[in-house]
Amino acid sequence: MEYAIDFGTSNTVVARINATGTIETCQLANYSSLMADNPPLIPSLVYVQDAVNDKIFIGQTVCDRGLDRQSGKGEQRFFKDFKRAIGSNKSMFVPEVDGREVEFELVGEWFLKGIIEQLPDVDALIFTVPVDSFESYRNWLGDVCEKLTVERIRILDEPTAAALGYGISGGSETLLVVDFGGGTLDLSLVKLAFAEAQTEPEQPKSPLGFLLKWGDRTIKSNNINNSINSSSQTAKVFAKTGQNLGGIDIDNWIVDYFHATLGLPKNSLVSRLAERLKIALSHHESATEVYFNDQAFTSYELTLTRSQLEQILEQQKFFASLDQALDRVRQQAIRQNLDLAKVDAVLLVGGTSQIPAVKAWALRHFTEAQVKSHKPFEAIAHGAISQGWELKDFLYHSYGIRYWDKRYKKHNWHTIVKAGETYPLPKPVELTLGASIADQPSIELVIGELGETNVEVYFEDERLITRVLENKQVAVQILNEKSTAIAQLAPLGQTGCDRIKVCFQVDEKRTLRITVQDLLTQKDLLKNAAVAQLI
Repeated sequence: MEYAIDFGTSNTVVARINATGTIETCQLANYSSLMADNPPLIPSLVYVQDAVNDKIFIGQTVCDRGLDRQSGKGEQRFFKDFKRAIGSNKSMFVPEVDGREVEFELVGEWFLKGIIEQLPDVDALIFTVPVDSFESYRNWLGDVCEKLTVERIRILDEPTAAALGYGISGGSETLLVVDFGGGTLDLSLVKLAFAEAQTEPEQPKSPLGFLLKWGDRTIKSNNINNSINSSSQTAKVFAKTGQNLGGIDIDNWIVDYFHATLGLPKNSLVSRLAERLKIALSHHESATEVYFNDQAFTSYELTLTRSQLEQILEQQKFFASLDQALDRVRQQAIRQNLDLAKVDAVLLVGGTSQIPAVKAWALRHFTEAQVKSHKPFEAIAHGAISQGWELKDFLYHSYGIRYWDKRYKKHNWHTIVKAGETYPLPKPVELTLGASIADQPSIELVIGELGETNVEVYFEDERLITRVLENKQVAVQILNEKSTAIAQLAPLGQTGCDRIKVCFQVDEKRTLRITVQDLLTQKDLLKNAAVAQLI
């Protein structure tokens, strides 16, 4: 059976198609939270009981046992918000539990393995990922599933899945998806359309998302996907952008507010109370929680109103960040002759989108008839598991090679594939290289995935903090760190002449491939070799 997993920073949703052909959200015993008016959500929480023997508690079990009330003293055994740090190239504090270093990738692995092991008859998985995720995060997902011997994996970006999950009944729709969860803000402009009837038989279409493969292991074809025919629908992504901004940042800002006004400590317990206040303010004009200091035997009443929360958000340039993200999508749309103001619907997805101030922000830019918010938690997982869709997409990040910049005396990056390119590329990108020293035995090439960010993520006071930067910075993930030598030269390379020609191509499955020809011997040193799976 195939399952879709929307692994979120705050909550995780699992969906499947049941025996009657209906999409349903899976309720996992002990793991799922059953709150009024909410579907079964699995809190993305982990408590480490024994790090040496991988004994952990996850999800709602952590809350039911009161293990989420860690005060911050001694070893850190309670983990939340760990998704944001997975795959990050930022060096940060790594906790040690029971004498073992517990990296956030390991915490995430424990969490997902615990969920997957509870699912019956798993033979395929669909994961959704933020649009701004890097190759390292997607590879980590693949590694987790490989350890569980799950060989069929599909990956789809979260906003596109959300668009599919909002239940399009027919016709053609242009949708702006605002996916605002616990850790990320993703915007995606998607057009959904039914394919026109075909008079002649059509070849099976590509499945939604793409498949990952490890080494020589064979991934079996998906019979369900192969059944997609001429009645299938298409989802074409015209624009998308993302950034590290989410509900946990708002929690941290509320903690900072009470630290400044009441002198409360910055720890996981106060963060939990801040989260409860934030959620309560989605339904009430004001909310109150009580914090008890067990050392001083004093209690504090934490009261917050909607207007106070909006002031906090304004001070943190929260709405300015939303406006900047919307402007980036608008500029991409304009380049394709699309008017963002005329979209058929604006879909609000994710827990943070339920904050009244966020919906008010959306209504400042769009009409009330356009803004939809009735399926905030399940849209992504339900869209990912839906059948009969073919995805037409483009590359979100640029890809380039590293070189030594003599002017600035540091490494820099030369772009070979630009963001926004559709795939497969209409023609390969060619690059000619020569030896840099006499008798050079090989030529190396460092290939990187290039992104931009205006936020900095770091670890402080047991919290993952996001800070908005004044200027954008280049964020790079190296794709071939363990295999940078692309050409062994025989005879040895000499300076002053071109020696190899490198052709870069991105195929229909988003795989970056290179072909390397030795210009001296006229031999192919590499032929259509896969470097990495691209987003």
